[in-house]
Amino acid sequence: MNDIQGSYNIAAVSYHEILKDYSGKDPWERATLDLFHEFVPTGPVGDLGCGTGRITGYLAGRGMDVFGIDLTPGMIEVARREYPALRFEVGTLFDLPLKDGELAGALAWYSLVHTPREELPAVFAELYRVVRPGGFLVHGFKVGGGSRHLGNAYGHDLDLEVYTYDPTDILGLLTDAGFAEHVTVTRARLPIEKEPQAALIVRKPD
Repeated sequence: MNDIQGSYNIAAVSYHEILKDYSGKDPWERATLDLFHEFVPTGPVGDLGCGTGRITGYLAGRGMDVFGIDLTPGMIEVARREYPALRFEVGTLFDLPLKDGELAGALAWYSLVHTPREELPAVFAELYRVVRPGGFLVHGFKVGGGSRHLGNAYGHDLDLEVYTYDPTDILGLLTDAGFAEHVTVTRARLPIEKEPQAALIVRKPD
């Protein structure tokens, strides 16, 4: 099973309390997000799979015109409460409520870790659709080549499958969707992590 919506509805409050200050503790995350911020032209940015909005809030603090979309109503409820000045709405990355080319930048920051590889091409095609020519996408994910079941986390019993991916394979899927590689960043796992981590910043050609 892989009950994404149900699991995160249960864990939303605890999830936010545990992770809300994570960017301040992880220089790799800050550096990657700041690099994305430097690249993105002026215009709206979508934090797609925003969870409880911690990355949305971080980028807003950097001056970006950013909003969040997430599959889980419970996560969006927490995001709206914690960041009342920002816009959040419920939606799926498979069918985003956005116009073609609406975004100057998009983030899929660990928002696809519960998505099996065979479903990624459809998501990447949708992300390509909503990013404007010359715009950027940053995709953060866990490095590996399989999956593991997550039955308990954030103090709750959950039912989630966590997928890991090979960065070269993911880059190939993104280029198949039409994006061009801009920056690839990888790092070894931290003691508290189970896998190495990676981020790809790709550009939609003019």
